[in-house]
Amino acid sequence: MNIIMSGLEHSLAPISLREQLSFTKLQTAEMVRTIRPFPHVAGCVLISTCNRTELYLSCTQEENPGQLLCQAAGTEYAPYQDAFVTLSGKKAVEHLMEVAAGLRSRIWGEDQIISQVKGAIAIAREVGATDSVLETLFRSAISAGKEVRAKVRLTAVPTSAASMAVALLQEKLGELKDKKALVIGNGEMGRLSASLLYQEGCQVSVTLRTYHHGETIVPPGCGVVPYEERFQHMEDCDILLSATTSPHYTVTVEQLKGLPSLPAVMVDLAIPRDIQPEVGKLPGVSLYNIDDLGSYLENRTVPQEVTDILQAQMENFTRWLNYKDCMTSVESLKQAIVNRLLTAKELNEELTEAEIIELSVNKTVDLLVTGLAERITSENLMKCESKIRLHTTGRPVVS
Repeated sequence: MNIIMSGLEHSLAPISLREQLSFTKLQTAEMVRTIRPFPHVAGCVLISTCNRTELYLSCTQEENPGQLLCQAAGTEYAPYQDAFVTLSGKKAVEHLMEVAAGLRSRIWGEDQIISQVKGAIAIAREVGATDSVLETLFRSAISAGKEVRAKVRLTAVPTSAASMAVALLQEKLGELKDKKALVIGNGEMGRLSASLLYQEGCQVSVTLRTYHHGETIVPPGCGVVPYEERFQHMEDCDILLSATTSPHYTVTVEQLKGLPSLPAVMVDLAIPRDIQPEVGKLPGVSLYNIDDLGSYLENRTVPQEVTDILQAQMENFTRWLNYKDCMTSVESLKQAIVNRLLTAKELNEELTEAEIIELSVNKTVDLLVTGLAERITSENLMKCESKIRLHTTGRPVVS
């Protein structure tokens, strides 16, 4: 079984391209549900976050995951041809391990990626798009990520996009105490951003949609503004931060026309983008998006302890995969032995049952030993004989 992944490389794909292949949870489920029945695909998992889009396949033949993703999304592949990075086999396995450990994140060692990896495999599982190979691979990667976070401190800087956004605001505005901020979006990123701004002394309001059903969580200390009234509230704000999963702009130039004053600094943490890029050209407004929050994989040295953790998980997965592949071969081997028994009986019907068994076993063992000549050892043969004798006589071989 082949393991292949294609991912959008941040340094090669501008945000204008990445946002076209950014998916909500419902859209992610639809993508993997669509891709799974494609020829040669045994399983697929799609990781889609504000910083990455990666499709993992287990397949019986070589495939191009990036091309399949574009096909499923109804998007032309040509613009992405040089933006996708495609890896297969051990390199794909290693990449996912590094992703789960936070080594491939724009923000070094980010904390959110483990839950995002877990969410991706859960979505694929719910719609029947995964298989045992990807289930085991993702379980190994998640274990690696958890172990890294438990044993190694990768960095002393903020470890989430929200934290980096607050750091950027402090750089641009100085002390944030008593600054007024409006956060559009009450999802995980929006709530985290609001909480961090409040901790810095901001007066923070969070938008809520009036038609939202079910439980809503408002960060402690933050006020609430109906989403439909966001522009009225924006007039008195120093900061606007938007982090929704909307496929459309939450703030456009046209919508801002007529407002007597605008927030001096706006931060867009969404992909697809929430704030129309042209807003940044308005007088007195500085607009930043997620690509402005920090460098990507620059000047980073992976601690040896992290390398050891990832290597151990990769070896465990490789052993499991080899065993699984061997089991398929064993079934074919069993049938070949049965066929050999039947052939021996047909060629010489005068042979007794015991003679047929002895002849077939001798020939089969000879062929096995010859076929495995480069790998077989006397120690392994002794273990095999001991196992057989244990099942036959109840006593293992004594050397």
